[in-house]
Amino acid sequence: MAVVAVISACSTVKKLPATVAGASRARFVGTWTLTNVGYDGLLPGSVQTLFNQGPPQDFNGSTWKLTNSGNGTYSLANGNVQAIFWSYDSSNGAVFQFKKLYQGDKASKVENGYQLLVTSIDDTHMVLKSPVNLGDKTAYVVLYFSKTQ
Repeated sequence: MAVVAVISACSTVKKLPATVAGASRARFVGTWTLTNVGYDGLLPGSVQTLFNQGPPQDFNGSTWKLTNSGNGTYSLANGNVQAIFWSYDSSNGAVFQFKKLYQGDKASKVENGYQLLVTSIDDTHMVLKSPVNLGDKTAYVVLYFSKTQ
């Protein structure tokens, strides 16, 4: 069994169609709960770390609060809370991107972050895919969200 660590930093993402039906910056604003973690091209358990934070399954039940200003947080079920600065970019496909912020960080000074492909979004559900490089192929950790507010 191969073990893969997800190290998805801000990098070039495969080009997707210019838009995803319903995707807009305003559509992301609100409180989302991550309801399920899936895998596309990967075996469950093959990814050890997501967002340099913990195993993907630790994100099940996490709450993501995204404000219109780009500030936000995600809270894991174990109580860990991470401040983030997020944005939506449709110039190279539909991409949700965020940077982790720590005490005193300014988003403009943080160089590393994460890019997730937006596969669908509407008023109540969102699906994001975090790319994992496997040699000459790309696989994905798939994150399924439900909007709670």
